[in-house]
Amino acid sequence: MELSLLSEKDFIVLGKFGAVYGINGWLKINSYTDIPEGIFDYTPWQVNFQGNWRQVQISSWKRHSNSLIAKLTDINDRDLAQLYVNADIAVPATALPALDEGDFYWKDLMGLTVVNEQGYNLGEVTDLMETGSNDVLVVKANRTDAFGKSERLIPYLNDTVVKHVDLTAKQILVDWDPAF
Repeated sequence: MELSLLSEKDFIVLGKFGAVYGINGWLKINSYTDIPEGIFDYTPWQVNFQGNWRQVQISSWKRHSNSLIAKLTDINDRDLAQLYVNADIAVPATALPALDEGDFYWKDLMGLTVVNEQGYNLGEVTDLMETGSNDVLVVKANRTDAFGKSERLIPYLNDTVVKHVDLTAKQILVDWDPAF
């Protein structure tokens, strides 16, 4: 598939360019990957400029203090690098490795309807949070929620709370009290 045919939903944001570093076109990198250096395993990067995706190549990267910095090919001065500040760093979703059966990328869970075992519609997944011990589904409740909830935080615990994820039906079955 040609890059020009890909849309926003076909890309996964893995990080963001930070401030310019030095005068030779280096940029700070804010990585969203579990292991920060892992962002460099996915190349080439795609950057969204004024609504259009543009491919960029990394000529070099390194750790600097507690952060990462990178130099893009053909960007050799501070002024050119400044154009990339705050731009998202993405890759095509197809660049992500395949997961084992029963594992999901967060992006796959976004927008799914969450229903408990009694058939009560708890709402839609709008975000996920990493807490250290387990991930948490952020579920926006329906406007007509009988329990007056606007949002629910449901721990993503396989088998105990999350019983089944059906991507085809766009639904997550949970063992969860709607009053929580």
